[in-house]
Amino acid sequence: MEESIIEEHDYELKNTNSENTGYTVKIKTEKCFTFTDKNTDEELTVIIPEILDPTYGMYVWPCSVVLAQYIWWHRKSIRNKTILELGAGTSLPGIVAAKCGADVVLSDSADLPQCRDNCQQSCHANGLAGVTVVGITWGRFDPGLLNLTSVDIILGSDCFYDTKDFEDILVTIAYLMDRNSNAEFWCTYQDRSSDRSLDYLLLKWNLKCEKIPLCTLMQSHLVWLVQHYLETIPYICG
Repeated sequence: MEESIIEEHDYELKNTNSENTGYTVKIKTEKCFTFTDKNTDEELTVIIPEILDPTYGMYVWPCSVVLAQYIWWHRKSIRNKTILELGAGTSLPGIVAAKCGADVVLSDSADLPQCRDNCQQSCHANGLAGVTVVGITWGRFDPGLLNLTSVDIILGSDCFYDTKDFEDILVTIAYLMDRNSNAEFWCTYQDRSSDRSLDYLLLKWNLKCEKIPLCTLMQSHLVWLVQHYLETIPYICG
């Protein structure tokens, strides 16, 4: 998998106080990700717009790249499946799934229209007119969640970032998997502390996980990720 910045523009200075002494700099970029299969010579290129600012949902985090690579490697099994990405932000995993033939719904917080707009921009950048974007806030039963039809696979990349959100995320996952008995949750997250465990919450909500070591995700193009993000661990829940 190759990554490059293909465009960088729109430096925006925003005054943060009345004395004109502090500014927040926003930098808009577009990143180009190329996924390859050495065995078949297949290749997929995805363009992702970013806004580099304190709103972390607007940036492609390493876990998103790991999950997108996992989806690419399993692209044949997801074709024609219905896939929901939670907390999509820049939507790299969902965009890859859609480009590989899945029926994708992207979602982000119902309270953050700017994040859902970023999902729309990612779709537009990749010529995906048929992808639905909805507002789903973790732990809340919003219309976007309640009105979903059947789901085969739920995606989440680095959703488990803030411990206060952990149970809300799993409440949403448990609800979706209760309604879709054969659904799976494909999740990557960075283990930032040994004190931040999901085990007791998984037990509470009757969910079981299989840990997949990064070394099993195939091919040498993942070596860079393994070297720099050793604590990024994909999970599949079912």
